[in-house]
Amino acid sequence: MVPGGTYKAMSQLRRGVVEYCVLALLWDDRRYGVEILRELGKVDAMVTSEGTIYPLLSRLHRDALVEAAWQESAGGPPRKYYELTPAGRQALEEFSAAWPEFNDAVLHFLNKNKTR
Repeated sequence: MVPGGTYKAMSQLRRGVVEYCVLALLWDDRRYGVEILRELGKVDAMVTSEGTIYPLLSRLHRDALVEAAWQESAGGPPRKYYELTPAGRQALEEFSAAWPEFNDAVLHFLNKNKTR
């Protein structure tokens, strides 16, 4: 067995795609951080932590892929909401266009390995 096994593989895969999953969650509406965490957590392979998501959201904001704005909350402290910018939409569209070819390429090598 490989050290770290499935956990390491999933961690590496998640690291490569989670930002695009976040952008996809913001496609139709703005969301706040905990809401994004909850949505990601509904899919086992995408479960992540606040320690991962908030630095990611900060980077997406710094890269002008999302806008952020504080809004008062009726049931507690103000929340920071994130929404896609035009550049964020374009980045997600480019990723979505590239994903099938990338996925096919990975499957090519995985399936080739199974025939040995």
